[in-house]
Amino acid sequence: MPDLITPDLVALDADLGSDKTTVVRRLAGLVAGAGRATGADALADDALAREAQAATGLPGGIAIPHCRSAAVTEASLAFARLDPKVDFGAPDGPADLVFLIAAPAHGDADHLTLLTALARALVRPEFVASLRAAGSPADVVRLVQEVVAPEPAPAGAPAASGSSSAATAATPAAAPAADTSTTGARRSVVVVSACPTGIAHTYMAADKLTAAAETAGVDVHVETQGSSGSTPLDPAVIRNADAVIFAVDVGVRDRDRFAGKPLVQSGTKRAINEPDVMIREALAAADDPNARRVPGGAGGSAEPAAATGDRPGAGTEIRRWLLTGVSYMIPFVAAGGLLIALGFLFGGYQIVNSDPTSADGNSFALSWVLNNSLFDLPTAEPLEGLNDGFWGYLGAVCTVLGQAAFGFLVPALAGYIAYAIADRPGIVPGFVVGAVSFTLNAGFLGGLVGGIIAGFAALWISRWKLPAGVRGLQPVVIIPLLATLISSGLMAVVLARPLAAALSGLGNWLTGLTGTSAALLGIILGLMMCFDLGGPVNKAAYVFATTGLTAAATGAPLIIMATVMAAGMVPPLAMALSTAIRPKLYTPAERDQGKAAWLLGASFISEGAIPFAAADPLRVLPSMMLGGATTGAIVAAAGVELRAPHGGIFVFFAITGLLWFVIGILAGTVVGAIAVTIAKSIGRPKAEAVPEDAVDMAHAHNAAPVTQPARA
Repeated sequence: MPDLITPDLVALDADLGSDKTTVVRRLAGLVAGAGRATGADALADDALAREAQAATGLPGGIAIPHCRSAAVTEASLAFARLDPKVDFGAPDGPADLVFLIAAPAHGDADHLTLLTALARALVRPEFVASLRAAGSPADVVRLVQEVVAPEPAPAGAPAASGSSSAATAATPAAAPAADTSTTGARRSVVVVSACPTGIAHTYMAADKLTAAAETAGVDVHVETQGSSGSTPLDPAVIRNADAVIFAVDVGVRDRDRFAGKPLVQSGTKRAINEPDVMIREALAAADDPNARRVPGGAGGSAEPAAATGDRPGAGTEIRRWLLTGVSYMIPFVAAGGLLIALGFLFGGYQIVNSDPTSADGNSFALSWVLNNSLFDLPTAEPLEGLNDGFWGYLGAVCTVLGQAAFGFLVPALAGYIAYAIADRPGIVPGFVVGAVSFTLNAGFLGGLVGGIIAGFAALWISRWKLPAGVRGLQPVVIIPLLATLISSGLMAVVLARPLAAALSGLGNWLTGLTGTSAALLGIILGLMMCFDLGGPVNKAAYVFATTGLTAAATGAPLIIMATVMAAGMVPPLAMALSTAIRPKLYTPAERDQGKAAWLLGASFISEGAIPFAAADPLRVLPSMMLGGATTGAIVAAAGVELRAPHGGIFVFFAITGLLWFVIGILAGTVVGAIAVTIAKSIGRPKAEAVPEDAVDMAHAHNAAPVTQPARA
């Protein structure tokens, strides 16, 4: 395995600038200059975005800026001994020892283990003193290597004091007289530590609390829910513990195990800075019958990750809920949208239209799949705009699969918003209210509102104190039944009707505009297509366009269809362009989404911009509407006609006036990208701290979903 640190990544007694931004950028330059990152700016932007979440300065003149970054090609450590010192936000003053921990976006377990070993070593005074005394870069490299990759001890020899194994339980050595309860038994505390990336603060918090507990004569058992793996605490240890400490910046995985235990909770930084205070608070909570306790029953509740002093605000929590839902919805958007686009390419632009020969009113695609097989294809004359034979059948299959995937967009969005609020109890009512919203044409906005209602309904019911005889029914019967009834009932009875009326009213209003200025109509349609990205307003414009499509061979209906499709392609393309021209305004996950948005936009999948709109609606949606209006005005004024209801660039053969169609899309994309880039540059820090853990947790199950992952 390549070394994490080499002499060319070390700067001793160096003046790297007067502020932490400059220092981080200089250290990122060392990493990129050593060929371990594709670009210094991208790595520095990711590290500084993590820094914006919480300062990485530690007591004792140490700072550990760190991140996961797609720019990193090889896990690396860059080290600087600064002269003069630079403030990294530590409570006791500026830092002179700075490690930049640079991990690949999807680092392997071995490298992550080594990186966490360094973080744990930084809590040991003797290691820090040796770094300050190092005479050369080679000495620093040797010291770090001894910590992260120590030589194996001879057989039978005692383990070195600098061992970096990630223990999940600690047995105290000789300690002062133990703090005991009234029975004289030795007190016991269990600890869970976790930060978004799980590289540094997770393990440093664990080690600080372990050391403080040993000093206080308290048994401590630690579970680190970090990137280098986690060994769950023994249920017997949890059962016998007097109190629980959650030192976490994200959700605690399987927190039901600790239900009913006295709880002290904070972010990891407080655990690093005040571990002895937290141990005392835990012991006091154990003796206080009115102390805060871990919620129990019905799958647990998704409480904020931090204690009162670190509790996120309402805006942060709402953002976390929305981004959790969006992160789980994204795969449905990508899979469904691209499958439908392939269906148009292989099957023709008529593939989604109704089949007049079908007694059930099925589309051509569904009729093909129901009535034919790959091994017995008909050889009838093809219909204009519809392919037959193998390619037609393949297009029909892709279309049916894509439409099925799209059917899960709103349920997944609502279900996982509810999950972010109430944990597992929210999944069932969230999915059901999302399905109801989809069925009743409430769309994307209905999914957002319904998911929040379902989550709070499930959270409220999960906290009911029920008799012991029925408590076992609470998670499997009572919560799903009542929370679903409340949320879906409100959607069906109260919320869906106004949205349906709005759809009808907007459609009638647009029909009355067909005789007025084409450019004005294009602007209105463009604004509608970009207003809610697949929601009721967007669907009103789309239904208005498709209603007259089959009845017209030429004229206004075909112009409207072209205008609607062109404007609907703009939001994903504009967001993709913005992430490309100003990547520092976006998190790594958003930049990855921007890459996928190129193809989604080209395929007329407006939902490709939903992740950006849900995360920052006040900046994204107005910008997209400006771009859509520009495209709509150009396409409508040019009289472009389109005979296909969907498909984006894959149905270019069905477009009359293709050049103006492309010009309109390009103009709207540029306008939208410039607008959103300017909007995101004003009034907020670059790469605003958006928790990315929801996406990573969906795959790695590192913790209960929080908004997006990838920084620690």
